[in-house]
Amino acid sequence: MTFCLKSKIIKPEKEIKNAVILLHGYGGDGNDISMLSLNWKRHLPNTIFICPNGHETCEINPSGYQWFDLTKDDPNYILKETKKAEEILKKFINEIKEEYNLTNSNICLSGFSQGCMMSLNVGLTSEDKFSSIVGFSGKIIDQNDLKKRVKNLTDVFLIHGELDDIVSPTFLLEAKDFLIREKINVESHLVKNCGHHIPIEASSLALNYILKKI
Repeated sequence: MTFCLKSKIIKPEKEIKNAVILLHGYGGDGNDISMLSLNWKRHLPNTIFICPNGHETCEINPSGYQWFDLTKDDPNYILKETKKAEEILKKFINEIKEEYNLTNSNICLSGFSQGCMMSLNVGLTSEDKFSSIVGFSGKIIDQNDLKKRVKNLTDVFLIHGELDDIVSPTFLLEAKDFLIREKINVESHLVKNCGHHIPIEASSLALNYILKKI
């Protein structure tokens, strides 16, 4: 099958029973975020890692991709663009499920920065729960909008660098508060002396969380 998003795919040697879908940040690509799988795949022998490119070329970095445009500082425009991206990602996930005979319960959605934002929106507005959502350095794009559209209670783990000057770590606290109010199980971790990236500590914590859920 040809998927609707071009993807870097890392298949296991054993039978595929689970999937981790990794969504890159603004201006990145599937190859960038696939680096997480280098360590994770040794501990998840029945898991396929699927790392799609965003559906749009990044306005600021044409060699990379975006899930939504950030060149316009207009919340309504950004929300409209994220909803377009959600529909494309949901179609992509359905293609993955059909191709590899999986259900949402076999899939972890994970992402960095803009990819984290999309993981939360897609994961919580889908009809069925995923095994988990693991978000690095992101936020909830529009809490009022998401509150109206939450359809499931997928468990969430949020990780953020305490020195992040691109996406403030205060967004982790706001997202955690929102999820608690929505009765969604959420765990979080602030990484000390860490900016806007995924250090080894964050990768290891995320892996341990995924192993508990998958």
